[in-house]
Amino acid sequence: MEFLTEDLWFPDVSKASEEGIVAIGGDLSVARLLLAYRSGIFPWFENDEPILWWSPDPRFVLFPEKLKVSKSMRQVLRNKNYTVTVNKAFANVIASCAIAKRSGQQGTWITENMIAAFTKLHNMGYAKSVEVWHKDELVGGLYGVDLGNGIFTGESMFAKENNASKVGFITFIQNTNYKLIDCQVYTNHLASLGAEDIPRDTFLKLLKS
Repeated sequence: MEFLTEDLWFPDVSKASEEGIVAIGGDLSVARLLLAYRSGIFPWFENDEPILWWSPDPRFVLFPEKLKVSKSMRQVLRNKNYTVTVNKAFANVIASCAIAKRSGQQGTWITENMIAAFTKLHNMGYAKSVEVWHKDELVGGLYGVDLGNGIFTGESMFAKENNASKVGFITFIQNTNYKLIDCQVYTNHLASLGAEDIPRDTFLKLLKS
């Protein structure tokens, strides 16, 4: 893998480590983040680590037409106890994702620098948030990157009530026309909704098509 400097570039993802790390270092500037996502690369690191840039093989994705909605979730959606909005509370969503407790993780990869960088992306129209409200309380949500190429790259989600993040994720997909949802790496949560592994080369072709 390569060590990045101030120069704006990334090595070919074929040079990634077995775990999927493409490069180390660089910065979280808007220009570098946009180049990364357009190249099938994303940042993922913890507070005590340098910036790590990833492009795993296989890539975990969801084709919207393969979205799985269980019988119990269909009932939750029919009950309409939640209101789902887009881009109404980006700052609150990313902050909530940062403090969400996750199994097997001691800290968070959503550092203050990451929050600042993605807030800039949001202000420029490249990052979106999905909010799930119960009455007037924000109880779930997610955020991610949309480069306008038909692919939404999900970054993180949180839920303060059971099923709240699923409600947001499902509703968002059902009300948009993305060709692909990039989930990046495997989670049981997203696998239950129909996400699957595909070869990195296949993902890159979809990214550039």
